Amino acid sequence: MHYQYEPKGVCSRLIDFDIDEQGKITNISFEGGCNGNLKAVGKLCEGMTADEIAGKLLGNTCGFRDTSCADQLSKAVLEAKSKL
Repeated sequence: MHYQYEPKGVCSRLIDFDIDEQGKITNISFEGGCNGNLKAVGKLCEGMTADEIAGKLLGNTCGFRDTSCADQLSKAVLEAKSKL
């Protein structure tokens, strides 16, 4: 299933990815935000399950914010998993 998520409280405006029946995440991309860093996050998380991504990135912060693009990715994949 293809999934789009509008992150809150961060610079990126949209997170796109695919999730399969086992919760495996592929084709992660971010619109906006820190381009190089977010490309790296996407590559590092490619093929991981939603639970693995959340286990590593949930709660990560950025500067003075209480969230980050990586934290928002965690929330997005868990939301998508709940809709399978």
